[in-house]
Amino acid sequence: MAAPPEEESLGALVAQASHHISTLIRSEIELAKAELKFDAKRVGTAAGLFGVAAFMLHLCLILASFAIAYGLVQIGMMQWLAFTIVTAFYLVVALLLAFVGYRRLKGLTGMKRTTRSLRNLKEIAKGDEDEITPEPYIPTAGMVGQHHVPVTGPDPGHPSPRP
Repeated sequence: MAAPPEEESLGALVAQASHHISTLIRSEIELAKAELKFDAKRVGTAAGLFGVAAFMLHLCLILASFAIAYGLVQIGMMQWLAFTIVTAFYLVVALLLAFVGYRRLKGLTGMKRTTRSLRNLKEIAKGDEDEITPEPYIPTAGMVGQHHVPVTGPDPGHPSPRP
């Protein structure tokens, strides 16, 4: 039978605490694994359903294209011209989407803020705190349109905004 807590030695209490902590950590890891496995199954099922929906939507787009082309034929247009018009419309839409996608990717600059932060941390670790100069604020593609207040000096009442 275990001794009451008042009579146990410090070593025994530390051993019990260590055992309880390791048991708790193992339990948390097992819980995380079970939750992740359950979530992964749900994500896989959802991705499969989205894939089927996208395929069916693509088929609908093809059928709608034929319907539009034959509709143009019915109003008196030559068949080759009707299908050419529908094809040209989709070509223009595809080119516009590609252009917008290209413009959005063109503004990506990598992880500038993280790189700058790590560089500053490295300089701080070296002890060169006097030589650290903040780099100018340059917005990235995801930050265009956001309001930025430049840091002019420390204000004791408010935390300074960071870019």
